[in-house]
Amino acid sequence: MAKLMKTALPCANLEHANLRYANLQWADLSDARMNQAILSPADLDQADLSRADLSGANLRWANLTNVRFVKTNLSQADLTLCQVFGISVWNPVLTGAIQTNLRITTDDEPEITVDDLEVAQFIYLMLHNERVRQVIDTITSKVVLILGRFTKPRKRVLDALRDELRRRNYLPVVFDFEKPANRDLTETISTLAHMARFVIADLTDAKSIPQELSAIIPNLPSVAIQPLIHVDDTEYAMFEHWQRYPWVLETYRYESLNSLLAAFKEHVIDPAERCANDIAPLKH
Repeated sequence: MAKLMKTALPCANLEHANLRYANLQWADLSDARMNQAILSPADLDQADLSRADLSGANLRWANLTNVRFVKTNLSQADLTLCQVFGISVWNPVLTGAIQTNLRITTDDEPEITVDDLEVAQFIYLMLHNERVRQVIDTITSKVVLILGRFTKPRKRVLDALRDELRRRNYLPVVFDFEKPANRDLTETISTLAHMARFVIADLTDAKSIPQELSAIIPNLPSVAIQPLIHVDDTEYAMFEHWQRYPWVLETYRYESLNSLLAAFKEHVIDPAERCANDIAPLKH
């Protein structure tokens, strides 16, 4: 049994190494090449595996308590039955990894297992950290997603809506799809909308709005949609279809930014809040 406790092995070449039962507590294995290594069941408590290549490695039953997985390559690795209490996971590569029965609790706690390394630390925090639960409750009760055009005159309206929402103790999120994005539109919109209390969609001079609303309205009946439009403009052709959905509110038509802000509570926030309250049970 190798005893490598507190050993500094950054950038080490440990490809195909047999490290079965090895003691690697507190070891610095950052940037190490450990693909196809056998680490079943090694003790890696507090080890730093940042950017290490563990592709295809056998980690079954390994003690991964408090391990740092930052940009670690775990593709095709076997993590079955690992203890993962206290792990730090940031942007790992998990393609094809086996993540079955990961234990997120300590030896003196009732056993709780999950099947996803990235989910493990979140679930534990949810169970044991009241502050995290409060943050999530705050997000889902105060976030408002704002959609619209990001041309200069239209962005002025969206920025004003954002400022007004802040003043009223909401957490506005402005989504600019016109900038280059490295995530799929539907995935991004769905993620943001799931967190929102309601959505404000300015339909004026619509461009990306049709695609954005198509990703939200039919799939999220638990999210109220409050459309806005300038009186000189008309809704895009397909919007009539969405108006049949009960969580899509009547479009509010405004003459100017000043008039919109003056009527903001009565004609935008209040209807959206009433609808959000009516459909709240759908979130559970």
